[in-house]
Amino acid sequence: MRPGRLRTALTVLAVAATLAALPAAAPPTAATANAVDRHPAVAPDWSVAVVDSTMARWTPNTIGGWSYPVGLYLYGQYLTYERTHDARYLTYIKQYVDRFVKSDGSIGQSFGSLDSMQAGRLLVILHHETGQDRYRKAAKKIRDRLNTYPRTGDGGFWHADNSSRAHQLWADGVYMVNPFLVEYGKEFGDSAYADDEAAKQLSVYGGHLQVANGLLKHAYDESKSASWADPQTGLAPEHWCRAVGWYSMAIVNVLDAIPANHPRRPQLLSIFRKLAAGLEKYQDPATGRWFQVMDKGGRSDNWTETSCSSMFTYALSRGVRQGYLDPRYEAVARRGYQGVLAKLSVGPDGRTELAGISIGTNVGDYAYYVARTRATNDFHGLGAFLIMNEQLRGD
Repeated sequence: MRPGRLRTALTVLAVAATLAALPAAAPPTAATANAVDRHPAVAPDWSVAVVDSTMARWTPNTIGGWSYPVGLYLYGQYLTYERTHDARYLTYIKQYVDRFVKSDGSIGQSFGSLDSMQAGRLLVILHHETGQDRYRKAAKKIRDRLNTYPRTGDGGFWHADNSSRAHQLWADGVYMVNPFLVEYGKEFGDSAYADDEAAKQLSVYGGHLQVANGLLKHAYDESKSASWADPQTGLAPEHWCRAVGWYSMAIVNVLDAIPANHPRRPQLLSIFRKLAAGLEKYQDPATGRWFQVMDKGGRSDNWTETSCSSMFTYALSRGVRQGYLDPRYEAVARRGYQGVLAKLSVGPDGRTELAGISIGTNVGDYAYYVARTRATNDFHGLGAFLIMNEQLRGD
């Protein structure tokens, strides 16, 4: 058993008797607030505050079904666990996943869309932490599904295996499958396939979606038959910020995973650097955040969106630290970080409130995007916040 697994197994056993009381735990953010009062010069641990607040609001049984927003949030919770080693955080994730994965490794998912695959990252995590083979078996169902999953003519995974998404590449999709894929490859000795496939997907998607300003359009329809598709290019009309955010995080995750001499690395770095230049150009100078429709911030009905701002902040900071981007982008990331923190507050109940998050969104036009509900504590935003905060909090 790996040291990480042994440590986790022991800690999980140690806290097993307290699991039932988890959801009723006192909101830890109140303690955080008290600590800030006593030590005003010390920044609070916002990751811990957000995780504890979310665990106080939702149990592993009520947080939601098998979905990518919950999967994203719980991945952020896992990053917080890795730093804090608070066993409650990992136990909560395990309780959530065990609602769907039976002891024999079966999982009641057909994986007919990329969205349905994102929470597969939790399967890899739990196998790594516990060594239980059922998580490998469940994760392998996603890996095997890719063997027959439909693709465009140049090999890009369709957004979903149904008639309404046929032949379509959505920028969102690269994050739903490719970080899982490279992590699966590393955990289970399948990196030769996984790294090549993930790099190919980022390349194919980037080749279609990225335009001259460095940003990506939300989607591409190879058949050019979707209502939103340009009849000449097949591209969606707008740069929706979270779609671009998903791509920015995915390309960092894949660059981190593939070998330094991978043949697609130069192309991926070129895509990422062009994207970073676009992000610098379209960052809102007043808030440090990015707009819901990225290149139209001058319109009075447009608004800055919290989840994508967290995603871009993470990707730029990570890109600089890994040597993928020019060091000047660290300043862009710092402005983004402060901009996102400005959307975070503590309510009268002592729990965190993260505002300005777009709810789930299909492909549409400008009016559609700017009319989307601006939610508070939506899991898209909470997960992206945790990923960003674990990257930048130590600065």
